[in-house]
Amino acid sequence: MIKKILIANRGEIACRVIKTAKKMGIKTVAVYSDADKNALHVEMADEAIHIGPPPANQSYIVIDKIIEAIKQSGADAVHPGYGFLSENSEFSKKLAKLKVAFIGPNPKAIEAMGDKITSKKLAQQAGVSTVPGHMGLIENSDAAVKISNKIGYPVMIKASAGGGGKGMRIAWNDEEAREGFQSSKNEAKSSFGDDRIFIEKFVTQPRHIEIQVLGDKHGNIIYLGERECSIQRRNQKVIEEAPSPFLDEVTRKAMGEEAVSLARAVNYDSAGTVEFIVDGDKNFYFLEMNTRLQVEHPVTELITGVDLVEQMIRSANGDELNFKQSDVKLNGWAMESRIYAEDPYRNFLPSIGRLKRYRPPQEGLYMDGTIIRNDTGVYEGGEISMFYDPMIAKLCSWGKGRAESISAMRSALDIFELEGIGHNIPFLQAVYDHPRFESGNITTAFIAEEYPDGFEGGVPTKDSERKIGAICTLMQMLKEQRAAQISGSIANHRRQVSQCWKVEVGDQALNIDIDRKDGRYVSQIRDEGVENSQYHQISTDWSPGQPLMQAVVDGESFSFHVKPRPEGFFIWHRGCEYDVKVRTERGGELAKLMPIKMPMDTSDLLLCPMPGVVVSILVDEGQEVQDGQALAVVEAMKMENTLRAERKGVISKISVKAGENLAVDDVIMEFVK
Repeated sequence: MIKKILIANRGEIACRVIKTAKKMGIKTVAVYSDADKNALHVEMADEAIHIGPPPANQSYIVIDKIIEAIKQSGADAVHPGYGFLSENSEFSKKLAKLKVAFIGPNPKAIEAMGDKITSKKLAQQAGVSTVPGHMGLIENSDAAVKISNKIGYPVMIKASAGGGGKGMRIAWNDEEAREGFQSSKNEAKSSFGDDRIFIEKFVTQPRHIEIQVLGDKHGNIIYLGERECSIQRRNQKVIEEAPSPFLDEVTRKAMGEEAVSLARAVNYDSAGTVEFIVDGDKNFYFLEMNTRLQVEHPVTELITGVDLVEQMIRSANGDELNFKQSDVKLNGWAMESRIYAEDPYRNFLPSIGRLKRYRPPQEGLYMDGTIIRNDTGVYEGGEISMFYDPMIAKLCSWGKGRAESISAMRSALDIFELEGIGHNIPFLQAVYDHPRFESGNITTAFIAEEYPDGFEGGVPTKDSERKIGAICTLMQMLKEQRAAQISGSIANHRRQVSQCWKVEVGDQALNIDIDRKDGRYVSQIRDEGVENSQYHQISTDWSPGQPLMQAVVDGESFSFHVKPRPEGFFIWHRGCEYDVKVRTERGGELAKLMPIKMPMDTSDLLLCPMPGVVVSILVDEGQEVQDGQALAVVEAMKMENTLRAERKGVISKISVKAGENLAVDDVIMEFVK
């Protein structure tokens, strides 16, 4: 049996592999760059070896450095995780020469299916339906435009060696094809060391559904159901679930058998994923095969009970699969939320910095029968680096049905505490609460259609506002009571704390009284001109200063994140932000006399929306620019972001140049006022 595994990766996937290896009694070796010397995967492994500077192309994807670490550690197997060297056949061939097991498919399968262009040609030869496209070499942007016109817009421009949404662009016209080709080529070279690009027809209103396959070195190949990955942003998956709410048993079986046939054609072994586009009539088209473990593999594990990492290790060890296709049963429903260090209110631009607070929900089986799982590679006090993927964690839920799984995920996201960086939890909460998502009527265009102007927060309901107003009134009263107790101990007197408050939340002005009966707090909401009051029973053990409020309101759990403000609180709940003002009755009257402070005008500035490096400045001082014109390109976490003019204007000053590092809100250029 394999005795020691070196994980040629980092972050949450390295930690994930280490967990299974430990369960199997196998020693582990971590590798790390300068940026990762204090990373969680380094701490978890039995050994750790330094391999170079932070950029991946100087450390994690340098084969010679990984091989040197293998020799130094004496590891007899390597798990590549996903990304980096996971689909590099030359790497697996070199390991074979060293007689070190590669925990993944054989090199021929990687070469045949790991390359998107080659895999499509093989699929066509095998009679598998594929999306129309151009699989040959594309020399330059002019050729890309010509090919795009031949295929017909819209088209998808993709890196041949790509993955994780990097090196991918959708083009709807010649200008976007020209610009997208060059950006995809640059990202592909930076991320994968391979700048080959191909172009295919972009199927509108598609679902992205993939089949998990698993094989051994004895010719046994099975499929483990499907995953729905249609909730995507910029071709990067955001939410995945298993099974798909769209497929029926007949389509599931047909897709699974086709995936197995394709895998069998290349003698596939280990875990792999065959990706399909599925249209509204349940017609499916082969997209590509990922010859590695997928980011979203936990949802398959949750509904099948199969540890995919363990099966990969056993396959690499030469073991035969100990179960058959007929043994695979899909049980319940699982969801995965990718929690990223990105600011959804700034068009999801990457965020870096220190995790001042990181408190994920407790993993395991809950009293209602649901399960929570959190795959992560970070810890409280750790840093999110600009050099790597911005993923913080993969939060997963399992329930007996889709509704139960969604409910468990909502509750888990409600109590997930993250501070110090921007993150996408508010956006995830808004998606889970969206009626269209709840119904399962989703496509890869969901985010673009439902949030065409970007994410500006969820839509609060009057009921939520009133409940939050009631709870915040209780919080303010508890805060004032504690202050009164402290002052009373010093001055031998205790000031009286009001039970009657004036509360502003959203556009509602409420009169709220708080009383205590039978061990519970009771809020009375009195609306002017309305005879009957609204009452809420509230139970909580919240103490002033805690950033998370967990309460039971009228018998149902209700949680939100809290930050104190003068005379009230800032509240974050289910993708919505609330500025709740809680005042005494006299304070409420005086507040009406205060002037309103106006925000600073930055309309004549182009500010850097995220930390990054200036790739290029596309305009000159004195130049007139049009609405939507590209002004600059900034790279962050290997993704190029084109910044565009929001209106017609003239450039008065350019403050930066290519190659400079920028922080959030650094001024890039100014416009004539």
